Amino acid sequence: MAEYKVLVVDDEAGIRMGTRRILQNFKVDYPFMDEHIEFVVLEAGTGEDAIEIIDRDMPDIILLDNKLPGIQGIEVLEYVKKKLYDIVVVMITSYASLELAVKATRDGAYDFIPKPFTPQELRGSLENITKQLFLKRMTQKMNKEGKQIRFQFLSVLSHELKAPLNAIEGYLKIMDERQFGDNIHAYQEMINRSLDRITGMRSLIMDLLDLTKIESGSPVQNFQPTDITAIARLSLDTMRPYAIQKDVDIYLNTKESVIMEADSKEIEIILNNLISNAVKYNKQGGRVDIFIKQEKGNIKITVIDSGIGMTDEEKSRLFQDFVRIKNQKTRNITGSGLGLSILKKIVEMYHGEIEVQSVPDQGTTFTITLPQDKQ
Repeated sequence: MAEYKVLVVDDEAGIRMGTRRILQNFKVDYPFMDEHIEFVVLEAGTGEDAIEIIDRDMPDIILLDNKLPGIQGIEVLEYVKKKLYDIVVVMITSYASLELAVKATRDGAYDFIPKPFTPQELRGSLENITKQLFLKRMTQKMNKEGKQIRFQFLSVLSHELKAPLNAIEGYLKIMDERQFGDNIHAYQEMINRSLDRITGMRSLIMDLLDLTKIESGSPVQNFQPTDITAIARLSLDTMRPYAIQKDVDIYLNTKESVIMEADSKEIEIILNNLISNAVKYNKQGGRVDIFIKQEKGNIKITVIDSGIGMTDEEKSRLFQDFVRIKNQKTRNITGSGLGLSILKKIVEMYHGEIEVQSVPDQGTTFTITLPQDKQ
C-alpha cells in the first residue's frame, strides 16, 4: 500500500471535513501498479497555513480554493510553482472567472473542480490525478535507474491496446447477439475493422520488442556481409500489397548488390520503416523511389516519396518516442509512433546519419548514410 498526501485548502470547515469523509477508505488501483494507493488528508483554512504545511509535509496533491482570508489561493499556486515542488494543484472554487482560469493554468494548475462537488466528481478527479502523478513519477524514477523502456512498455500497452481491444470486443458482442440478423455479409465492415485493429496491435507489439532489444544496453548483433539491395527488395515485396491498395507505385532503382558489414535484421527494420512510411503517407496514385549506392566508404539509402510532406515543426518531432504527426491529412493513418524512433536508434548504433527533406503537399526524402565497414 502507498499513500498520497492530499492537502485541502479552504476556509470552509465543512468543505474540508466533507473532503476528508469522501476520501476515507478510498483507494486507487491500476493493473500496472504493484500496490494500490490510499490518501492521507491534511487541512488548511488559510493560504498562510497552507504554505507552512506544504514546506513541512510536502503533499502530493493540493485541492485549493482561491477565495481565502489573507493571501489568496492563486498566490499559493504561484508559491508552489516558484519552489518547483512536485505537487499537483487543483483549484476548487465557486468563483472561477476566465481570467482566473487562464492565470491558474499558466501557473501550473492541473484542473478545476467547481463547488459544490459530489463525492463521485471528487473521487473521479482524484483517480485521474493519481494515475497521471504515478506515471510521471515512474518516468522520473526509471529515467534515473536506466529502465525507461520498462515504463514505456507498460504504459503504452495499457493506453494503446485498451481502445482497440474494447472496439473488437464490442464488434464481437454485436455479432454474437446477431444484432444485424444472421447474414454474415451484414457484419463485413465490423470484421474488417477488427482485423485492422489486430494488425495495429501486432505492429505496436513488434515495435516495442524492437525498442526493448535496442535499449536493453547490450543488444545482440549478428554482423556479417549483408546485401542491402536484397533486403530492400524483400521489404518492397512485403509492402507491395498495401501499396496496391493505396494505388502507389514503388521502384527499386538499384539492381546490383551493395554489401556492407551489418546485422541483416536491423537493416530490414530500417528499410521496412522507410518504405512503409513512404507508402503510408503518400497520395492516391503516388510514387516511391528507392536508391542504394556506395559512396566514399559509406552506404547511402535514399527513399523519395511524392506524398503529403511535412512542415519544419513536424520534422523536428519525427524521431521522438511514441510521437505521431497528427493533422487533417494523417487523421486516418494508424501507427505506434515508434518506427522512426527505432530507425534513428539503429542508425546511431552504426554511427550513421539521417537527413530528411520535406515540402508540404510535395513529398519527403529520407537519406540514411551508414559506414560500409563495421566500426
